This record gives sequence, structure tokens and C-alpha cells, in this order.
Amino acid sequence: MKLNRIRVSVETDKRLRHLKARTGLTPNLLCRLGICLSLAERTPPDPIGHLDTDGREFNRYTLTGPWDSLFLALIRQDCYERDLPLPESLEEQFLAHLYRGVLLLSMRVKGLEDIEHLIFEAVDARR
Repeated sequence: MKLNRIRVSVETDKRLRHLKARTGLTPNLLCRLGICLSLAERTPPDPIGHLDTDGREFNRYTLTGPWDSLFLALIRQDCYERDLPLPESLEEQFLAHLYRGVLLLSMRVKGLEDIEHLIFEAVDARR
């Protein structure tokens, strides 16, 4: 995957700034949580409409941290389960999950305590 520098949309950047103000969490942590939320959804993310890349630019490793390989493996698995061609779809799906994840977070998180609720929901769903 050649996606080393990621430019997000203005709307996604705005949502990340609002989430940071509400939670105190940095955008990279918020993006990681968002990608996980998006991957947990049963429906595929909509890659159409995410063409605006006039927002902030990130280094992919800054977003994913030491779990970069894990995030890529999870997205690869998601592509495989949806019969999407690899590696062509990987970059598009990474961005689609990032965008949808930030949107989901912005709708569900009003403060740091909501992050705790998301974690408990995820743990309960695994049981």
C-alpha cells in the first residue's frame, strides 16, 4: 500500500478537532478508535464522496502507531470478506473506514466518559 501520507477531508478534520476538544484525546488515537468502530459495522463503508482532501495531512504511521500492521491486516481481512480486489481496494478501504469511523465517533462521543462506554460495549459484544 502506497498510502504513507493521508490527507483527510475538511469535514473529517473539523470532527477530529471537536472530538479532541470534547475528550482531550489526540487525533491519532481518535482515528484508531474510529477505524475499529467502522470495522465493527456490518455494512461496508461508502468510499464514494470522500474525495475532498483539503483538510489536515497525517503520516499513516502516526495514525496507526505500532499497530500499523494490525490495522492493515484487519482492513485486508475486511476486503477479503467483502470480495474486494487486493491490493487495489486496500487504500480506498483504509480511507473509507477512517472517514466513517470519525463520523461514528463524532455522533457517539460527547465526552471522555463515552469512550469508556464504547470500550465496555466492545468487550460485552465479544462475550
